[in-house]
Amino acid sequence: MTVDQPSPACALILAGGSGTRFWPLSRQQRPKQLLGLMGKESLLQGTVQRLEPLVQSERVFYSTTTALSELVEADLSVVQIGPAEDFKRRILAEPMGRNTLPAIAWSVDVIARAIQSESEAGADPVIVVLPSDHYVTEPEAFKQALAVAIAEAESNARIVTLGVPPRWAETGYGYLELTTKVDQLGVYAVERFTEKPDEEHATAFVAGGRHLWNAGIFVFRASVFVERMREFQPEILDLVEELGSVLEDASSETSERRGEIYAQMPNVSIDFGLMEHLTDIAAVPLECGWNDLGSWDALVAVLEPDEAGNFARGDTLAVSASNNLLFADEGTIAVVGVDDLVVVRTKDSVLVVKRGNAQSVRDVIAALRDAQREDLL
Repeated sequence: MTVDQPSPACALILAGGSGTRFWPLSRQQRPKQLLGLMGKESLLQGTVQRLEPLVQSERVFYSTTTALSELVEADLSVVQIGPAEDFKRRILAEPMGRNTLPAIAWSVDVIARAIQSESEAGADPVIVVLPSDHYVTEPEAFKQALAVAIAEAESNARIVTLGVPPRWAETGYGYLELTTKVDQLGVYAVERFTEKPDEEHATAFVAGGRHLWNAGIFVFRASVFVERMREFQPEILDLVEELGSVLEDASSETSERRGEIYAQMPNVSIDFGLMEHLTDIAAVPLECGWNDLGSWDALVAVLEPDEAGNFARGDTLAVSASNNLLFADEGTIAVVGVDDLVVVRTKDSVLVVKRGNAQSVRDVIAALRDAQREDLL
């Protein structure tokens, strides 16, 4: 399989997150995946285009929430090809957010049903699951690794994940411990999956040279995923099958029933709920300038600094200032005689925080909620 030729795989892009760590730019009605952090193109649009032509646009599905479905549709309309109705049916809106594992489990069932209805009964599609809000600087290298993962998932009954060689001891990521190389294409067997280790273990993982960061990208046949869910999360799978039984009915009563069923889903990620339990994972190293853009601090890895080490987007001015991140969505930012700050300006808000401490933006969100400032959330 080459990256220039379409594969038979489907893709499921997870586009239901809020991305509150990019406040004040990200809001409830403008979540991270819809932001143009690196330019005019949103992160979601970039994710769609990164898949082409390996995954055909008509085989790409989107998981989001009911609250975000219209916003996601509007954002995707810029990059979608084909009839509007065909595109809209591939936006799968959860009645409510229940974390990644229920979202993926329900979406896999919907995708499998759709492919089987369009082709032949018993079709077992390969599905690529990936986040909507990551950034890569080398899209061709990304597609090369993804093509290897798709081929592995087509040939073997196991879940394949893409992993990034760690650049520091990050405690916010999961880690894949590699054992043997199983083929010449670059697929490795995984000894274990460890989600968000403490600093001591993360440091040891990086020093040992046998671990990859989990990039949150999973590739599998639908039947393989269902088998693993039946073994480790049978309650979720039972609810998914119950949802499937009412999928075709569009009546208001059925819509309410679907909401009642979905409300019973546990709030659990695919990492904690499934991947940590598996003993037969395969991994493909992903070296493509990957960045999950987890906070304002992360932007410095993908922006070019000026001579004083300042990183800037928008209309900014730095005088006798160094090592700052300046992001002006509207208006102008001017800083004088300050160092190591993150300064973000939007139409109605300004954020100032020390570099290295941008994760604490979540404390601002909590304070705004306590103050009932819904206009700023």
